[in-house]
Amino acid sequence: MSAGPSTEPGTDPGPAPTLVPASVLAMMDLVAQSDSVELKLTVPASAYRVGARALEIDPIAAQIRQVYFFDTPDLALDRSGVVVRARRIQGRDADSTVKLRPVVPDDLPADVRRSPQLTVELDAMPGGYVCSASMRHRVPPDAVLPAVTGRQPLHGLFSKEQRRFLAAHAPQGLEIDDLAVLGPILVLKQRLEPAGFSRRLVVELWTYPDGARVVELSTKCAPGEAVAVALETRRFLTSKGVPLGGDQQTKTRTALEFFAAELAAQAGSAGA
Repeated sequence: MSAGPSTEPGTDPGPAPTLVPASVLAMMDLVAQSDSVELKLTVPASAYRVGARALEIDPIAAQIRQVYFFDTPDLALDRSGVVVRARRIQGRDADSTVKLRPVVPDDLPADVRRSPQLTVELDAMPGGYVCSASMRHRVPPDAVLPAVTGRQPLHGLFSKEQRRFLAAHAPQGLEIDDLAVLGPILVLKQRLEPAGFSRRLVVELWTYPDGARVVELSTKCAPGEAVAVALETRRFLTSKGVPLGGDQQTKTRTALEFFAAELAAQAGSAGA
């Protein structure tokens, strides 16, 4: 009788198997270079009510935010891997962010990587991951509205360090004050500490002007905890009946595409 296939040491079953897929190794390398890991899940609209009941989400307890993005009408910054935004936050200072993604943290200049304004984070979601470098700056609560309505220049929302960071990665010659205002998006954010889960769970409901919604669940952890937290999060959400296999929309991408289409429609109407 002929011997069957064997995977014992010293046998030759064919091409050498890979112990860990290259994609996983690449992700874990980025995790090791990051300051934190955020696990994210977009909940399908059809499952939101079930998830809301199971997780005891209460919109009345949520914090209200307004998010504005800044880009050219044809999204030149987005194509360059740059996101620029400002947020108004209920009961807190506002903030502005210049984000670069995807990024390899070790490729950042040393002075940028050491900046106290910079955070490097790996976002992991079903089917993918992306590493980003975000430079954030706090601004007074009343600073955003004058800037987005044209009464004050946009650059006043951003620090000199943020503007240098943007200039290093934006298309040449593009200035903050040249950018179009894309927004706002109304956001409800609630932090939960659900029974049976050892970590804080964040729920964000993004509502777009046409009534469309994106619901995202997320939790953050230190890089060394990523695998264990991912497994715990998966078990917990599955136990609550939250589907993990839905289409994973990104909040930023959805917002940019929505407002870019709106600007294009307005330009078309003006030129008609």
